[in-house]
Amino acid sequence: MARMIHCVKLGKSAEGLDMAPWPGELGQRIFEQISKEAWQQWMAHQTILVNENRINPMNPEHRKFIAAEMEKFLFGEGSELPDAFRPEDTKP
Repeated sequence: MARMIHCVKLGKSAEGLDMAPWPGELGQRIFEQISKEAWQQWMAHQTILVNENRINPMNPEHRKFIAAEMEKFLFGEGSELPDAFRPEDTKP
C-alpha cells in the first residue's frame, strides 16, 4: 500500500516518495511533506534550470543553487524559469 502524506506543494493528500531524494534535513523534509507528483514537477523544472543555466552537479556552488531553488519551488514562493528559456512550441 502506498504511503500517503499531505503534500504542502499541492495542498492535498497524495502518494509520498519511497525515500528521501536529497541528503540531509532538506531531503527528510521533502520525504515527509512532498508527494511523488510534486517531486516530478520539480524534476521537470530542475531539468530546465540545469540545461538553461549550464549547471554542473559536481560544482558545490551549483549544488547550493539547485538546493535553494528546490526549496523555493517545493516550499516557498516558487522558482523562476531562466529568462532565456522558451518552451519548444514558442521557439522561432
